[in-house]
Amino acid sequence: MHSLVLRALVTDFIVAKVQVMLHRRDFLAHAGSALGSIALLDLLNQKGLLASQQPVIDPAKPYAPRSTHHPAKAKNVIVVFCAGAVSQLETWDYKPELIRMDGLPLEGGPAVTFQGPAGNLARPQYEFRPHGETGKMISDLVPHLAQLTDDIAFIHSLTSSSNTHGPAENFLSTGFVLDGFPSIGAWVSYALGSENQNLPAFISILDPRGVPQNGSNNWGPGFLPAAFQGTVLGAKDPVKNLLPPGVSPGSDLAVRAALQRMNQRHAQQHPGDDQFLARIASYELAARMQLSVPDVIDFTKEPEHILRLYGADDTTNPLKAAFAKNCILARKLIEEGVRFVQLFNGAYASGGELNWDGHGQIKQQYDRHAMIMDQPVAGLIRDLKQRGLLEETLVVWCTEFGRMPMFQKGAFGRDHNPDGFTCWMTGAGVKPGVSHGRTDDLGKKAVEDVHPLYDLNATILHLLGLNHEQLTYEHNGIQRRLTNVEGHVIREILA
Repeated sequence: MHSLVLRALVTDFIVAKVQVMLHRRDFLAHAGSALGSIALLDLLNQKGLLASQQPVIDPAKPYAPRSTHHPAKAKNVIVVFCAGAVSQLETWDYKPELIRMDGLPLEGGPAVTFQGPAGNLARPQYEFRPHGETGKMISDLVPHLAQLTDDIAFIHSLTSSSNTHGPAENFLSTGFVLDGFPSIGAWVSYALGSENQNLPAFISILDPRGVPQNGSNNWGPGFLPAAFQGTVLGAKDPVKNLLPPGVSPGSDLAVRAALQRMNQRHAQQHPGDDQFLARIASYELAARMQLSVPDVIDFTKEPEHILRLYGADDTTNPLKAAFAKNCILARKLIEEGVRFVQLFNGAYASGGELNWDGHGQIKQQYDRHAMIMDQPVAGLIRDLKQRGLLEETLVVWCTEFGRMPMFQKGAFGRDHNPDGFTCWMTGAGVKPGVSHGRTDDLGKKAVEDVHPLYDLNATILHLLGLNHEQLTYEHNGIQRRLTNVEGHVIREILA
């Protein structure tokens, strides 16, 4: 039962008892049960079932590291967010029955799906082959990632609450389909702060092709303090305006020193001005980033074999090389102690030309998109592993929903499907070589160990040492949390 409901029930019970304790006989009759209620309230509080464990944050040091709810398996996270809804049927979810029924109508299936009339069932557009010691069947679309299946835990039975890209991106990133709620990275930086005071705790790396459908909602703070929003970076377009034009570094340092003295004087004259302290902390972080960011985004020090591992040396595919540099940047940020890195693959809605939204020509489009995504993400995992960083870093590959087993009528692509799709994890705290959950024989609907995306986010928080039910923030009189009033940790994929 939800902790707030428990608190309300116990409180109402005690109030009711007090109301009838107006006479001595009533008092003696009910004192025992009233004291028992008080004892129950204390016991529930000791077990952490009543009170949320909101972090205590110093406004002057909002990014200071904070303690976890329980021992953490992961120190930091990289979320690879493939925008546009990757088809599970062309990648991770092997369905022999769909191959057998290729070209046939789906008996009892919907006549109309999200974008219009449904066509016939269509086999996967790529061959599936067994990989690794587990023999996991993976599509030829992603040959580099297929080699890593023994390190990966697949969740084949996820569901979303929306079949529209914008609201579905919201649901994956914030736990709500509506705008205005904090992103998971903002929740994490709010809860845990950062191990590096020279870089933000939460950084979003945009795809070289542009921003995702719902833009800053994916890294926004919602109603959390603005200090915890994601900072947008990218190898192609790093932080702008690090130094004012025409101002030397020496002059800039002198100006900042003078401002610091003025700020200290103001803080002494106005003690307790938390908003002022938070604003100063933000400015001071920006000043420190002037020194730290140029080094982080400098790829000239990366050896040739690392560039080759990621595919960043690919002169024939500039988009792949640019995305590969974003993956290297993600690794460098993790090395520097950044807590949460959001790495986007795919951009805004474009008929599937700039992201994975394969309605019309899914094979033609996926050939291009996979070439950009596959080797760089596999290189990132291999690089983290060889540096010993994968032992403390959780890598999550996700997308907002899946695709239908039939083609759209008159097209060679698949429509939106929020009822069953695949995401996966690897790294810190994750059981390797696991396939959890199942969709039906055609891959249309999750039928076994069904997990709404709340569960994915609850599991990410759990591995970071956070209890998703206790991580709350009061907004408009409601104790809000990332997982709303839902969510269970997917323990079957935990090491």
